[in-house]
Amino acid sequence: MKILGIGSRINHSEYGKGVITNLSSIHYWVTFMDKGLETIAIDSEFEVIEALEDDVDSVSFFDVESSLVKILEKWSDTHEKVAIADKWRKGKLVLESGDTTASKEMPIDTFFHKIVMVRDRIRVMEQKINSSKNLDDQEKIDLQQYITRIYGSLTSFNVLFKTKSDHFVGERGKQNF
Repeated sequence: MKILGIGSRINHSEYGKGVITNLSSIHYWVTFMDKGLETIAIDSEFEVIEALEDDVDSVSFFDVESSLVKILEKWSDTHEKVAIADKWRKGKLVLESGDTTASKEMPIDTFFHKIVMVRDRIRVMEQKINSSKNLDDQEKIDLQQYITRIYGSLTSFNVLFKTKSDHFVGERGKQNF
């Protein structure tokens, strides 16, 4: 099947006559005289009135963006979107020194993002330990126990997470599973 280029004219049984104004690997965006802009599958039935060659790359911006998101998810430390609890949105974290000469402020969203990055990197480390061929089973268990203790040390930050399923879980929490 030959792909039609932008500017090709077609006659569709349901929408009538139209011009292809954009395309992706699976769809044409066609501006029809009577129905306006519609998306139709490339392999759908229609009559070609005038075919123009597809002299541009037939991958849409959406296709490129979707591919890039998949690549970033595959190779980055973050694999899921984690929401901050609503009450903390647009808040700020204030650190005051004991002698009150200096203080530090930062948006709480920035702090939360860093906590999520720590959590995700610990999870990646946990996966790498469990899939390691260089560690024996007892070493994997020992390292897993350290990781569980790290999660337990971070449970104070659970107040920042919107959903309980995103919380850090220490040893007591793991025993319930």
